[in-house]
Amino acid sequence: MPIKKILIVDDSPTERHFLGEILTKNGFQVVMLESGEQAVQQAKDIQPDLILMDVVMPGLNGFQATRTISREEATKHIPIFMCTSKGQETDKIWGLRQGARDYLVKPVDQAELLSKIAALG
Repeated sequence: MPIKKILIVDDSPTERHFLGEILTKNGFQVVMLESGEQAVQQAKDIQPDLILMDVVMPGLNGFQATRTISREEATKHIPIFMCTSKGQETDKIWGLRQGARDYLVKPVDQAELLSKIAALG
């Protein structure tokens, strides 16, 4: 299934803009959210093809939101890439255990992001 619609979840307007620019320039439809709570709800409503999830956010953090989305029947099919500044190996392992399909450390490399998205499609 080709990836067309991508949900970007990050509390930083700068990061949302940066990722959104890369993706829209490459033909993806992008929806931007700023919290884990919004991500859980919108994943059900929008049914995106991919979610790019930050970890450090107020309220429901990215690990918690990823765990919820990846375990709910209505959303468990949606792949999630963690996109975070948390670069420790333990963070990566924990993110993947929560249900993330991949883990990218900020600043995200454009070519790496696009190749990982292409590999999903």
